[in-house]
Amino acid sequence: MTASLFYRLSGDSPFPADIEDCKCAIRFLRANASKYGIDPERIGVAGASAGGHLAELVATAGRNAGLEGDGGWQNVSSKGQAAAYYGASDFTVGATEFQHHTGQVVLKLVRGSEKDKPDLYRQASPLFHVSKDSPPLLLAHGEQDDLVPFDQSVRVAEAYRRLGLLVEFIAVKNAGHDFAQAGDAPVSPSVDFIHQRTIEFFRRYLVP
Repeated sequence: MTASLFYRLSGDSPFPADIEDCKCAIRFLRANASKYGIDPERIGVAGASAGGHLAELVATAGRNAGLEGDGGWQNVSSKGQAAAYYGASDFTVGATEFQHHTGQVVLKLVRGSEKDKPDLYRQASPLFHVSKDSPPLLLAHGEQDDLVPFDQSVRVAEAYRRLGLLVEFIAVKNAGHDFAQAGDAPVSPSVDFIHQRTIEFFRRYLVP
């Protein structure tokens, strides 16, 4: 079964509304697992760009991270058992790494600069939530992505490896944001290959 999660966007509500909605949705699915034919112990999350940031945050931020919100099913876990794709993993780099458009998106999401809200920037960064309890992670990121820097995925992969966690990292050559072709050479590996690896990844960690 696949469920598409809708969450409050930055134009409506600031962080952490988006991740609170995602975690609430997972709690709902787990609480209603029998109704929808879901194995509550085998829930994976995936996304790209903003969705990838949230997928990584769902995967890494535990209950003590203060991101559960006040939605329903509070006695149910929002934990995922596997996560995939790419997104910003470290908001604290600020303008030093993000190009102008992405930097403005972060400012809008957090409603302030890192200087004004350093704790919130760190709380919003999956990198700082990686722990020995983090689930398997599949990263696929275009090396020439000009919106979400490639190094954001490099950094979270390194954090996983330092703790001996399961991480697979596909560096996508000749690809920009959303694996769009950058230059004359073809995207490598292909988007079809990435999709197939994603299916295989989730089968490996979610299918009994």
